Order: sequence, then structure tokens, then C-alpha cells
Amino acid sequence: MNISSHYERGKKMKPDINKIKETILGIERSINERWNKGDCYGYLDIYSDDMTYLDPMTGNLLVGRKAVVEHLLKIYKNPNIVRSEYLNPEVAVSDAGDLAVLSYNMRNFVADENGGEKLSREWNSTEVYRLIDDKWRIVNSHWSVTNHPAIIEIFSGSAS
Repeated sequence: MNISSHYERGKKMKPDINKIKETILGIERSINERWNKGDCYGYLDIYSDDMTYLDPMTGNLLVGRKAVVEHLLKIYKNPNIVRSEYLNPEVAVSDAGDLAVLSYNMRNFVADENGGEKLSREWNSTEVYRLIDDKWRIVNSHWSVTNHPAIIEIFSGSAS
């Protein structure tokens, strides 16, 4: 999306919020499908230089693309995900149309022993996209595991 397209004869035009939402969802699904098939570079290539990052494996907030890439390359292995469900996706777009916050729940499925599939993991995700040099880049990424048995046990009061 070209920022200059928001101007017409000296008048600022409103960004097409629905188009931006569709674009962000399309980008996220595309790079996540690459991840599922063993290619983590969809994400790594779209991260901005000044991004921040959290996931269940980080002890602290990671700041900067270099730190995030180093972290992910250290832990990433092909997850062999056969299918993902994207649940409750919501995209909030800034009035200027140059910032978008995507939040969603995701369920990942892997092949089971009988040739079918089974639920592998459930996630909550928030990705903040910013338009930088006419390209959407992720400037903040936060992933958390949901419905994890250990966490459920802690908060249900049954953990000792």
C-alpha cells in the first residue's frame, strides 16, 4: 500500500480500513503457513529492525530484529503442522492507516498415528504491523500458549 495514494490534489484521503484489514490478515496467514511447513523466514523477513518480541520461551522482552532472529533460529524446528485454525481475528487500524494491531487465537493440528490429525497447541497472538517504506512490517509480536494444562492447574487452585 502506497502512502502517497492517500493524497489527492492536496487533500488527504481516508485510508481503506477494510482493505488494510484484509491485507494484514493475508500477510499473517501466508507467513504462518510458511512457518507450519518448516520455513521460519516468512516471519523473520517481515520483522522491523526496531521490533519487540515475547513468546513462552523468552525470559525477557527481546528488543531488535537481531535478538529476535537469533532467538527463533535457536529454538525453531519444523513443527509439521498440517492445519491451523484462525479464531476471532480482529484488526484495529490507526486513523492514518499506517499502523495495524492484529489479535487472534490459533489452534494448530499435527498428523496423528492413524493418518488423521490431532490438536497440537493453542495460541493467543498479537502482532503490531507498521507501514515502513510502503511495506507492512511487524514491530511487535507477542505469542502465548492458551489452555496449557499446567497453567490451568495453577489457576484452578489444584496445584500444590
